[in-house]
Amino acid sequence: MDKHFLTSLFSPGSIAVFAGQPDDPEAQTPQARALHHAITAQQYSGKLIFLDIHSSGTLADLASTHADLAIIVLPASQVPAALELAGRIKCHSALVISSGIDSAQAAELHRMATRDGIYLLGPNCLGFQRPHLQLNASVAGPLATPGPLALVSQSGALTSSILDWARKNAVGFSTVVSLGPNTSVDMAQVLDFLAADAKTHSIVVYLEGITNARRFMSALRAAANAKPVVVLKAGRKPAGNRAALTHSGAIVGSDEVFDAALRRAGAVRVRSFVELFSAAKCLASRYKPVGRHLAIVTNGGGPGVLAADWVSEIRLQLGRLTPEEVTALKPLAPPMATFSDLIDVSEDAGPEHYRAAIEAASHASQIDGILVIYSPKVDVDGDAIATTIAGFNRHVSKPLLTCWMGDASVGDARKILNDAAIPTFRTPEAAVGAFGNIASFYQNQQLLQQTPPPLSDLATPDVEGARLLIESVLAERRKVLTEMESKALLAAFHIPVTKTILARNPNEAMMIATQLGFPVALKIDSPDVSHKSDVQGVALNILNAVGVRDTFLEMIQNVTRLQPNAKINGVTVQNMSSQQRGREVCVGLVTDDPFGPVIAFGAGGTMIELINDRAMELPPLNQFLARRLIERSRVAETLGSWRGAKAANVEALEQILLRVSEMVCELPQLREMDINPIIVDESGALAVDARIVIDNAAPSVRHYNHLAILPYPSQHEQVCPMAGGGEYIVRPVHPDDALMLQAFVRSLSPESRYFRFVSSMQELPANMLSRFTLIDYDREMALVALHTEMGLDADSHPQEVTRIVGVSRYITNPDRSTCEFSLVVADDFKGRGLGSRLMLSIMDFAREKGLTEIEGLVLANNPNMLKLMRGLGFKVKAFPEDPDFKLVTHQLQAS
Repeated sequence: MDKHFLTSLFSPGSIAVFAGQPDDPEAQTPQARALHHAITAQQYSGKLIFLDIHSSGTLADLASTHADLAIIVLPASQVPAALELAGRIKCHSALVISSGIDSAQAAELHRMATRDGIYLLGPNCLGFQRPHLQLNASVAGPLATPGPLALVSQSGALTSSILDWARKNAVGFSTVVSLGPNTSVDMAQVLDFLAADAKTHSIVVYLEGITNARRFMSALRAAANAKPVVVLKAGRKPAGNRAALTHSGAIVGSDEVFDAALRRAGAVRVRSFVELFSAAKCLASRYKPVGRHLAIVTNGGGPGVLAADWVSEIRLQLGRLTPEEVTALKPLAPPMATFSDLIDVSEDAGPEHYRAAIEAASHASQIDGILVIYSPKVDVDGDAIATTIAGFNRHVSKPLLTCWMGDASVGDARKILNDAAIPTFRTPEAAVGAFGNIASFYQNQQLLQQTPPPLSDLATPDVEGARLLIESVLAERRKVLTEMESKALLAAFHIPVTKTILARNPNEAMMIATQLGFPVALKIDSPDVSHKSDVQGVALNILNAVGVRDTFLEMIQNVTRLQPNAKINGVTVQNMSSQQRGREVCVGLVTDDPFGPVIAFGAGGTMIELINDRAMELPPLNQFLARRLIERSRVAETLGSWRGAKAANVEALEQILLRVSEMVCELPQLREMDINPIIVDESGALAVDARIVIDNAAPSVRHYNHLAILPYPSQHEQVCPMAGGGEYIVRPVHPDDALMLQAFVRSLSPESRYFRFVSSMQELPANMLSRFTLIDYDREMALVALHTEMGLDADSHPQEVTRIVGVSRYITNPDRSTCEFSLVVADDFKGRGLGSRLMLSIMDFAREKGLTEIEGLVLANNPNMLKLMRGLGFKVKAFPEDPDFKLVTHQLQAS
């Protein structure tokens, strides 16, 4: 319920401007003159003070000056003095627009700001705009029109261009922020502010790069959970890395990893400047996206077919009416109308025909969105059709998009549709692409809701054995595991592998092959050979002992000739797979900078680079994420029944992906991995070959620091005895708890609700409920106490009912060393020890995260909570900003 920590920056009540002498424009820098004009061009509602670092006021005058925000637009040499002055007048935030400041100077400014508790935006940025406050604290051009869209850009030039474009296209903004390359207040913090900003309904981001993946993903996930986020990223790198030691490392580029990260964060990525705003416009509409089936209503076959082609091209589905729905619509349509694929109302269609078609599509449960296309026709009033659609719009609960073809004759119709907040486009492809973004947003929101644990519910892996194997390889100063070692590592995590035995001479190879049974496969075993096939190091289907001997000798000769410096351990012998109609797939791992490990899935075999079939996902995975990962690959199409072969066992592949996810979470030393090929058929999946690259991992006090997304901390679930008998479970909250949490809040007495929320609300609003259950365990924690008791189902049959009876929570403060807590217990469970246990557990979590102090605000008229806090060792003090509250604090770390 408190103000966001960046409120003093983006919603200041008072501003001190350091821009030189305002009465001597010639002495000001060009940026200072531009800022002075921008900030005074409209009536900013707060207090505006212009200060000069050379002014001759007394210290008493200075002491009486206070401001929330300092804006500094001075030559680089004068910026430190101005920032020093901002600290002395107790500014909470500062904006440095001055340019020409190098990274070393910027670092010194950051140090000064941190010392004085100032949030610093800049230097080398264009500033920001808050149109609804009439505040233009920027040199990016005139103040934008107020609107629901927020823009955050790492490029000043693009910020100015977008604002210029928006003025011509009636696009309004709640906030515009130009970050610059050296800012202290970064992208993650701005996204965090916008997620909580009531004026912002959707966010567009222009991104060139990130430095801290964990913080970026944390803020992006929180923002995308609250409102639509659309990202345009520059600097798309070509896929492939010549230094990679595995197939996966060679064909997975950083841009694909960024795609996977955005998908998992619940955001939508676009590829062009225009698409950025069409996506934001659609996502900010009142429609809730629900799927990928788009119905096309058109009065011309050509434009409709173009739209249908693009539906297929971007992997959407064409929404079709059922035969029963067609029968009901036909009497309401012109005689020439057809409904086989497109809903082609024919060129004779008028307003009432369009309305009937849209109404039919809106009631069809198999259709998720509607695109209405109009091509100008003689004697047909396009404006009247637009007016009819605009009037009918409020009756349509699905995304409704329009495309009025042409230009000269359809301008008025487009204005009618725009005024009714119906997205309208000039081409069918653009309209279909915009719906594709809506569908992607829905799919990515499903990915966002997943909070998988680091370990699955499958059989417990031998993590310690795997770590010992890795340590022994690193002790030999090696980074590439042999095939035998790689398979041993997979086996430790219960991934099925072919039995493989190393032979050091031809006689050993013959004996091993005879014991295993023919046919067998021989493969070179060398830490220096990345791709065995490239040096003729693989031989398949060897049928007898003589063939084994001859192949062994020939293979050693070939490898020695083609790669003379390679160390050769010998040749491995393994059975040929008996899966006659098996499909070859590959599961890989790459390590990205900055997102860390990424799991890849796609087609396997020797032509893996040529086929280049890769779908990617950030760990950790659960079954839902593993299934979606498989579905996104092209090889997924071959896993069903195919040319007489039975459908492959996809569940076996999902289990392998879950096992690989476990490996990635528990073994931070993993850098690259290929399990290729995995042969899968109806009976299961078997890893035939594997290659793993490792490296030393930085020592980590906290677990899972190598992951961009922190796993669900399932290891912290505990069963606690209850005073008076019985027991309850305390565990971290997860998204599935939303309904239980809402029921818990509704069941609280008005007094308990007021003590917790300082509000008379009777239930949590949807956005708050979502924010309380889908949390980032890296920067906050919420523990729920669950009690199970006997109740009755809908048919009055007895059944066990589990409900939430208490919640404790902390959120890390911006200083990243302290946190703020909250606590509430069900009225019928008070006095039974839940409050103490929930507080002690949440304090343990905060301690484990390295936080030094926990604090909270308690209403002064809440004696029971104050008594509990004193009993737990908290200090209780007056809260200077509001006498109705007490500030309670507790040191978490021993001094």
